[in-house]
Amino acid sequence: YFQRLGKLIRDRDYDLLWIEKEILPYVPEWLERILIQNIPYAVDYDDAQFHTYDYYGSKLTKMFLAQKIDNVMAHAQLVIAGNKYIAIRANKAGAKSIEIIPTVIDLDRYSIKSDDQSRIFNIGWIGSPGTSSYLNAIQSVFENVNHKYDCTFTLVGAGQLKLGNIDLIIKDWHESSEVEDIKTFDVGIMPLDNTPWEQGKCGIKLIQYMACALPVVGTPIGVNQEIIAHGVNGFQANTLDEWTAYLSKLATDPHLCSVMGAKGRAMVESNYCLQVTAPKLAQLLRGCI
Repeated sequence: YFQRLGKLIRDRDYDLLWIEKEILPYVPEWLERILIQNIPYAVDYDDAQFHTYDYYGSKLTKMFLAQKIDNVMAHAQLVIAGNKYIAIRANKAGAKSIEIIPTVIDLDRYSIKSDDQSRIFNIGWIGSPGTSSYLNAIQSVFENVNHKYDCTFTLVGAGQLKLGNIDLIIKDWHESSEVEDIKTFDVGIMPLDNTPWEQGKCGIKLIQYMACALPVVGTPIGVNQEIIAHGVNGFQANTLDEWTAYLSKLATDPHLCSVMGAKGRAMVESNYCLQVTAPKLAQLLRGCI
C-alpha cells in the first residue's frame, strides 16, 4: 500500500488509471480522489465490493463508507461490471458510462479434458478456503450420491475442510496446476448461498469447468443463471433433492457429460474468453482517454 501511495504521489503522467474495485480498502473515496487528482480512471468490478461496506461492514464502517463504492463509480470515466447486478448498482450511483464485460479465461491455457470412462466418477470443485463454506450446505448430497455410486470428491484450494464422513481429495491451489486439476473432474460444481454478495459474483468456477469441457451443476443465483443453460451445458439445482438428482444423472450417463461439456466449451469460446473480450476492453479503455 505504501508503494502504491508513493507511486500515485510521485508519478503523474498517466493517461488513465485502471482500478480494480478501489485504490485502498477502508480509505474514504474523497481521499482517493485527492491522491489521483485530475487523472481520469476506469474502475473494474467482478464482485459486489460495495456490500463489503454497506451490507457486511460494522456500524462504524457503514456510517462512514456505505457510499464509498457508489462515489468511486460516480466519478469514474467508465465502470466495467462483471454482471447485471453490479451494472444496476453503478447506474443507481450515477456512473457516466457502464459496460458489462464478464469474467473470462484464456483459451490458450485451457485444453479439453480427454474422455476416460474407466475412472470412478469424480465430482470436483475449485475455489479458496473463504468460499469452501458453500460446500457445507450440500454435504448430504455428497453422502447420498456417494452411497449410490461410490464417487470421488476432489476439492482444489478448499483448505482444511471436513464434510462429515466423506473422504475428500483436497489439493492445494497453484496457478500452474489448476487446469490439470480441473481436468481430473467429471463434473464441476458451484453451490452458493442466496445473499446480496452472491448476487454480485461472476461465476469464474463455472467458466473454468466449461473451458475444460465439463458439465456443470450450480445454484441459480446471480450470473449463474446466465452461465448455466439448464439441460444444455449443465443443471441449475435449487434444492438438495435436485442436486442429488442431477449429479446422479451425470454419474450414470457419460454420453450426457460429454455432450454437455462440448456445449459448455462452445459457450466459453463464444462469450467467456480473453480472445473475444480483450479487444473490446482495450477499445473501451482507449475511449476513456
